[in-house]
Amino acid sequence: MSEAEIRKLPGRRVPPPLAVHPLRSGSSAARSARRKPAMAPPHVEDDPSTRTPLIAAPPSLPRRAAAWLHPLPLLVAAALATYYHLLAAPAPSYYHALFLSLGSNDTAAAHLRALTARPHLAGTEANAAAAEHVASTLASLSFPTRLTPYSVLLSYPSHRSLSLSAPGRAATAFPLVQDTYPDDPNAALSAEVVPTFLAYSASGSAAAEAVYANYGRAEDYAHLAARGVNVTGKVAVARYGKVYRGDKVINARRAGAAAAVIYTDFKDYAPGKAFPDGPWMPPSGVQVGSTFKGVGDPTTPMWPSSEGCERLSIAEAMATEDMPGIPVLPVSGRDGEEILQLIGGDVAPEDWQGGEGAPVYRLGPGPAVLNLTYTGNETMATIQNVIAVIEGKEEPDRYVILGNHRDAWTFGAADPNSGTAALLELAQRLSKLQNKGWRPRRTIILCNWDAEEYGLIGSTEWVEENRAMLTSKTVAYLNVDIGVCNSGFEASATPQLDELLKQASKQVPNPDNGTESLYDMWMASDSSLIGRLGGGSSDYSAFVQHIGIPSVDMSIGSDYAVYHSLYDDFTWMEKYGDPMFRRHVAVASMWGLLALRLSDEEILPFNYSSYVAELEKGAVGINERVLGMPVSLSPLHKSIKEFDRAVLKVNSELEVLQTRKFWSPWGNNPLKVRDLNDRLMMTERAFTEREGLSGRPWYKHMIYGPSLYNDYGAEVYPGVDDAIQTAKKTNTSESWQSVQHEVHRIARIISQAALVIRGELT
Repeated sequence: MSEAEIRKLPGRRVPPPLAVHPLRSGSSAARSARRKPAMAPPHVEDDPSTRTPLIAAPPSLPRRAAAWLHPLPLLVAAALATYYHLLAAPAPSYYHALFLSLGSNDTAAAHLRALTARPHLAGTEANAAAAEHVASTLASLSFPTRLTPYSVLLSYPSHRSLSLSAPGRAATAFPLVQDTYPDDPNAALSAEVVPTFLAYSASGSAAAEAVYANYGRAEDYAHLAARGVNVTGKVAVARYGKVYRGDKVINARRAGAAAAVIYTDFKDYAPGKAFPDGPWMPPSGVQVGSTFKGVGDPTTPMWPSSEGCERLSIAEAMATEDMPGIPVLPVSGRDGEEILQLIGGDVAPEDWQGGEGAPVYRLGPGPAVLNLTYTGNETMATIQNVIAVIEGKEEPDRYVILGNHRDAWTFGAADPNSGTAALLELAQRLSKLQNKGWRPRRTIILCNWDAEEYGLIGSTEWVEENRAMLTSKTVAYLNVDIGVCNSGFEASATPQLDELLKQASKQVPNPDNGTESLYDMWMASDSSLIGRLGGGSSDYSAFVQHIGIPSVDMSIGSDYAVYHSLYDDFTWMEKYGDPMFRRHVAVASMWGLLALRLSDEEILPFNYSSYVAELEKGAVGINERVLGMPVSLSPLHKSIKEFDRAVLKVNSELEVLQTRKFWSPWGNNPLKVRDLNDRLMMTERAFTEREGLSGRPWYKHMIYGPSLYNDYGAEVYPGVDDAIQTAKKTNTSESWQSVQHEVHRIARIISQAALVIRGELT
């Protein structure tokens, strides 16, 4: 990465060594209520050319001095360099094996303890202190490190109240407080935890009969309508699970609800012993979170939140369709069950019922009446990404990016700081490799994002600000959000990285069984298939869905009960998530090994054969949904065949280059290797289209995107899926013509990708 390129990454440089700031005391909730950013934003120069580069440019040799150099020493030096690289220098595989041997449970545990010492919600002083911990750690390893600030719209609660009443029953006011547990080491810090709320909820009040809406999905509200249950003007009560909470609230609003309550059902979150006696959610536990369905800073849709930029007003941002638009509160399982006991009406379907010992769930409306009031504080606050760079030797202008977010709703032991601790642990291993003589072929960039919990804000603003650089130079993005929460390995990826994931997992030991590999753990789990990155649940979204970067997201474990609650703390992790911190080391090993292979191997380890299979599988799914309708998939089938032929051609080229590399002591023609790597890298970009999905222009990827009705759900051919859902509702000739149009769009995109991977013009 050159000096000029680094200067395009805004922010202030962190000088090594940087003292670690102790995690200071004080109430973040009180600071949030005062609507002041906890730390003044680092100074950012207006002129990018005046910024201190993360990597200094090498000094140039005076021309006159260069002219007097005798050619013989140059030839000797070249010969010695060739000898060293061919015979004396350790192969990349040596350093990869060394990296795997350097894992440290104690290092991961120490970082997690430091990061979770206090609750650290985005925009608070505690989160700024956590950013300094990350930055100082990376800078102490001699990695050029920068804090990159953005001013963005965040949301905090100012006032909340909820009461329940019914005929013949006195009103009950819910405390809306999560109880500390016996011998809780964080009991004194619980006052710093933000009061239970859902970010970006509309401010307002509603007093109306309650209606039970199951998981709050579109199909659940359709069922209520079919049963004659009128939701208009009522308070919708939905349980967590199945779909993104923001979709639950928007679905309630579209059904006519005046307000909504989302609760944590014991059936889904507490079927066993509750924490601290077990890993499950305590009765007073509440899942907090965001309800914003957009991506990035709400005041800068489609463009970066840079200093002095154009912005929507706060009122304009809060009035968009991506906001919930009605007041909403999250409540505990205990409070939710009390509400459901008083809802009458018809008995809900069997699959809407609770677990053993739960009351019979009924649809309503009433006679239970909920009186809900919420007042929010939407304010501009400063967030900070931390960016560190390990410059590549042969190809410094090619980037392998690792990312994890730092901000948490409470203490964040699993989400996200198990991933942050793994990032810092692997960074320390990479520093040790450097001390042993390793230097990556391509540049590795380590990123610690801020404000992910509010709507992937930190990563999205950085990608939008650096879009041109990233689209032309990034090889891959490797994301870890929740690094560890229980057993079992899970991975999602763009398909050209499938084979690399499998290969790497076979080299990493199983943290729960020393005689097996992580691959064995993966294959034995319920998530042995590789998922796809269509959902909007973590920071890979901007990389894949906005600019088309090959990406991976992975974790050890998946769902866990105390998610986004007071109880996601170091004690829970130490008792249930990862008692020996071996899983932290394993996820760091997998993460780092992927980065090493992508950064060190001469020929990028991409295999697009998996992509062909995925495109064909998606076409079969569309065909099943449009049978008997006036839609032809022949353009799609034709383009997939074109792409298949192009992949076979590039696979042949790869085989030739690999064979030549094995037999020839002088290696491959570097220009041919560079050309092939560029085609492998840029093919994913070809799956994006400038106009984006119809009605959702930020999402540019035509193959993978979030479901229109569930932001967590990944869809193949999302534009076609959106059009089919609309056509099935309206069943007009125009709507089915829109489906055909979307089929043509993805066919054109796949044909473009075939041209890119072949490296040919028409």
